[in-house]
Amino acid sequence: MISQFIDYVFHVDKHLQGFAEEHRTAIYVLLFAIVFCETGLVVTPFLPGDSLLFAVGALAAQGLLRIEIIIPLLMLAAIIGDNLNYWIGRKSGAWIVTQRWFKRDYLAKTEHFFVKHGGRAIIIARFVPIVRTFAPFTAGFGRMDYGRFLTFSLGGGLLWVVSISMLGFALGNIPIIKSNFKLVSLLIIVVSVLPIAIEVIKHKLEAKKAASKTD
Repeated sequence: MISQFIDYVFHVDKHLQGFAEEHRTAIYVLLFAIVFCETGLVVTPFLPGDSLLFAVGALAAQGLLRIEIIIPLLMLAAIIGDNLNYWIGRKSGAWIVTQRWFKRDYLAKTEHFFVKHGGRAIIIARFVPIVRTFAPFTAGFGRMDYGRFLTFSLGGGLLWVVSISMLGFALGNIPIIKSNFKLVSLLIIVVSVLPIAIEVIKHKLEAKKAASKTD
């Protein structure tokens, strides 16, 4: 199952292309569901986000998807998912964090992300896998003012979907990128994960330094 998921992430363009060719209308439903679940449910942070948007833009450039439909549709999915996640965190967060299946490490990393970036973390988190899923939950769990959250959610959803899908639309059909989509997808994932990886390493080094001073 893990190998199948990895194959899907690195060949998301081919999988989506085949589905789009066979199911012209259903592809929009599928894409909405993936983005909605990735941003709205804390149990699905593993779903593709950035690489999916890039592939969607590339397929739109090939005429398999309509960019004027896909951008507002996925923006809506991201924003609705964000807001659902916020209210889940606000209403049921205290119970969810006590469950064995809940990834407390992810919550801790997201809380650290909030400490550093404040409310802007809602926007910045859009571009960081895992944190993207846990940021709205953490905002709700921490009872962040909903009006403030909604403002950041709307701005983040717009910026995330438009920037990455339009990047795919502009670059996806360039021969060297099209023939090396696996490497491009990997690069997108690495660049997306890099900020949180740096933060984790920095946090561990600071903790180690503080421990050595105590000793």
